[in-house]
Amino acid sequence: MPGSESAERLLLAAFGALSLSADRFEGLADRLAELGGVRRDEARSALEELQARWRGDAVRVSERTGKTLERVFQELGLVSRRELDELELRVAQLEHRMRLVEGAQIAPLPPSQ
Repeated sequence: MPGSESAERLLLAAFGALSLSADRFEGLADRLAELGGVRRDEARSALEELQARWRGDAVRVSERTGKTLERVFQELGLVSRRELDELELRVAQLEHRMRLVEGAQIAPLPPSQ
C-alpha cells in the first residue's frame, strides 16, 4: 500500500526529528510537507507536538522506572545513594560529638572556690 508506506516514512522521520539540530529539523519539516502534502508550518507544528509529547512520555517513563527500581532495591535490602550519604553524615556528626565529649572529660576541672 503506497499510503501506508508514506505514513510509515512520515512516522519514522518524525521520531528521528526528536534529536535533530534546528537546521536539520527545518529540513525535515520541508521534506515532510512535500511527502505528506501539507503546508510547511503544519508539518513543523506536528513535529514540535510530537517532540513535546515524546519528551513528556520520556519523563514519565523515567519517573515510573525510578520508583519501580526504588521498590525493588528496598525489597532486596539495598540502600540508595541518598540514604548512604545521610548515614555517613550522621556517623560523622556522632564522631564529632564523641570527640567533644572525650575532650571535655580529659580537660582538667576548674578549681572550686
